[in-house]
Amino acid sequence: MTLSRDHKPLYRQIKNIIKDRILHGVYPLGDLIPSEPQLEQEFSVSKITVRNAIQELVQEGYLEKGSGKGTKVLRNTSTSRLSKQMSFTEILVEGGHRIRKRLLSTETIRNAEGSEPYRLFGESCVCIERLYFLDDVPYVHYTHYLTSRTGNVEAADLGEQSLYGWLEEQEIGLASFRDHFEVAVAPVRVSELLKLEPNTHLLRRSRYSRVPSGDVAEYSVGYYNTALQQYLVNYEA
Repeated sequence: MTLSRDHKPLYRQIKNIIKDRILHGVYPLGDLIPSEPQLEQEFSVSKITVRNAIQELVQEGYLEKGSGKGTKVLRNTSTSRLSKQMSFTEILVEGGHRIRKRLLSTETIRNAEGSEPYRLFGESCVCIERLYFLDDVPYVHYTHYLTSRTGNVEAADLGEQSLYGWLEEQEIGLASFRDHFEVAVAPVRVSELLKLEPNTHLLRRSRYSRVPSGDVAEYSVGYYNTALQQYLVNYEA
């Protein structure tokens, strides 16, 4: 895997990638992550770079190093989310599923007049398109729209890294989010990517993520193939 050499420190990039794999069940709870030599080879970095990444994850409670026994996943839930309830991803991972992401495109686009991105961000914004796989089967298609004032998204490895984690690194702190749900027919291209027949009705989730001033920093639209897995929200009194 190629890391950005002109972005944040390499060990931080590796730390975030390993952490995201833990949170998405690629490295399951209680299992060992790849050895340091394997990670050095995957990321083409030095031993000290990998060790610094692992050490930070140990300090944060995600990993536990055993003398001569490898490094074990100790925790697979995030503590930096707005909601203290379990996220949908955490519910899936707790159920033994594995989530994988594929970055399809990242570009600055011109918004169609009258569209929701135009209303929120004006004439242009950054558009990120991603596909999520549940146990290697296409499951969710996301389109994220970000203000064009966002940092260099092209330099981020959002195929591996969490979008919200990356926003935090850009010092864009999210204070609240609001989700809208409806049943809708997905665009033809989305249906093709999810390997579904045209005109299939899917769960459509629209999310508005706001900074403390109240401005929307991220607007996203996700289409879920709930025939594969129902969308679950964990509410607790």
